[in-house]
Amino acid sequence: MVDIATRVYNHKWKIDPIVRSLIDTDFYKLLMCQSVFRNKPQTDVAFSLINRSNHIPLAKLIDEGELREQLDHIRSLSLSRGESTWLRGNTFYGKRQMFRSDFMEWFESLRLPPYHLERKGDQYELTFEGKWHEVMLWEIPALAVLMELRSRAVLNDMRRFELQVLYARAMTRVWEKIEKLREIDGLGIADFGTRRRHSFLWQDWCVQAMIEGLGPSFTGTSNCLIAMRREVEAIGTNAHELPMVYSALAKDDAQLAQAPYDVLSDWHEEHDGNLRIILPDTYGTQGFLDRAPDWLAGWTGIRIDSGDPAAGAETAIDWWNSRGEDPMEKRVIFSDGLDVEKIRELHTQFAQRTKVSFGWGTLLTNDFRGLVPNDALAPFSLVCKAVSANGQPTVKLSDNPEKAMGPKDEIARYKRVFGVGIQEAIEVIV
Repeated sequence: MVDIATRVYNHKWKIDPIVRSLIDTDFYKLLMCQSVFRNKPQTDVAFSLINRSNHIPLAKLIDEGELREQLDHIRSLSLSRGESTWLRGNTFYGKRQMFRSDFMEWFESLRLPPYHLERKGDQYELTFEGKWHEVMLWEIPALAVLMELRSRAVLNDMRRFELQVLYARAMTRVWEKIEKLREIDGLGIADFGTRRRHSFLWQDWCVQAMIEGLGPSFTGTSNCLIAMRREVEAIGTNAHELPMVYSALAKDDAQLAQAPYDVLSDWHEEHDGNLRIILPDTYGTQGFLDRAPDWLAGWTGIRIDSGDPAAGAETAIDWWNSRGEDPMEKRVIFSDGLDVEKIRELHTQFAQRTKVSFGWGTLLTNDFRGLVPNDALAPFSLVCKAVSANGQPTVKLSDNPEKAMGPKDEIARYKRVFGVGIQEAIEVIV
């Protein structure tokens, strides 16, 4: 097992690039990328860094030269032969050759496109512009770089024994969480912690701890590189990015109202009926389900990623019942801001009413709360989102207005088109 404290201590010797592979990313990004490559290859998209926790002064903590060095390193990466073989030949979700030959030939030749970095006060403006299927692959590695550089900045002046004690405490915390999760009968849980992890080495350690501590209750990881190395399932389907861009491309309100369903129609065709998990909250879960075509009711499940998770699960169960579907044959995946007590609570509440799964993210792979002075390693909310498509702004409403993004006039338009009224604001921690 890697001595993480020593490796962190030696970061000042620059032996560890933060992102070491193009598949050090979330599985759903590659699945979406293939869909975009096929369905929207000429769409120009801009992505931008958004620090929701603007009390964290990233530009004061992170040296611009070091940030550029890490980003430039990512631009030098390409698929290795072993990575390509794994993607081409592995079985994902019971399906061989999940990734088509034309997509893999393109991916094998890919180098990520240029980035734009500029300091604005105490924050960085980091943007990526180009063809959608190229620039979208910047999102996860860019977030991982910024999160880990912030961690390194905090840890930089700590000496070897301080680091050993810090990581011993953090490991103990993770293991105590795992011991509590062991008590949950029928648990199914995956690692979703790539984008806001403390570091690659730490995420890899957490996955190994979950493998040993939870056995078959641990269903896999969203991180492709770790899934390949640790021989576990790569987990993921799709994200808000797809409906956000499709909606921005709509020419009028009627096309806008239809766009979230067009996404899933293309997805259904792309994957031959596989990977049928609905993410309904981009423009409000209740309205999305009320207007959903009947064919969507036959899909496998729903992922809940904003708002009150219990309320979201109740909405899903009511919808399945209203469409003549048996909720016990469906799956609800909880993935927003989870920690052990919330996982236990939701499992207790819904495990006898539907199939329940959990995607555990930041509070698995970056819970260093209270372990250093001034809580300087506490996780924070950093995202990298598609902000425009073919020159038109994107919008996200969410089931939590604190996660909404886009120009105010466009937010108002989307609320009108999708029938979104007053929403309960919930604090965004991660």
